Amino acid sequence: MKILGIDPGYAIVGYGIIEYSGGFYKASEYGAITTDADMPFPMRLQHIYNDLTAVIIRNDPDEMAIEKLFFQNNQKTAIPVAEARGVILLAAQMSNIPIYEYTPLQVKSAVTGYGQAKKPQVMEMTRRLLKLEKVPKPDDTADALAMAICHAQSSGTRLRNLLNSQKTSSGIRREIK
Repeated sequence: MKILGIDPGYAIVGYGIIEYSGGFYKASEYGAITTDADMPFPMRLQHIYNDLTAVIIRNDPDEMAIEKLFFQNNQKTAIPVAEARGVILLAAQMSNIPIYEYTPLQVKSAVTGYGQAKKPQVMEMTRRLLKLEKVPKPDDTADALAMAICHAQSSGTRLRNLLNSQKTSSGIRREIK
């Protein structure tokens, strides 16, 4: 399965494509889409949409995982980030990519096994799971890869549950381990 992880923003959109198979992860492409602060906001949104669409076309992901937004710290940026997130969701929807959302707590738990892990711990574990030489920069890129890992883990669980609940034509339940 090829998963596109996204850390939404309007100045920096982190993205990471991972391939997940048999419990193993491999990063195939990752980076950040950046926009200039002096660029008019509608042009920033268009830039995000165009660049993300190019990433999608290049990589043809099966699914996308994106962070659910919570604005407890900086309410001034809430609306612009939400607008950028809308453009990101539109790019995935226009490409017929199923979209899944995760909270920061879910990502921390999936990547480190501890929901209260600090950012450096999540970044280091992401590096280790993907067997990268160093933590990807900017931080938004590492966050996007962690998002993709979170989805890989939870989608594997959903798939296993679905397959385990299906019955064959003989009425025997299939067990997937």
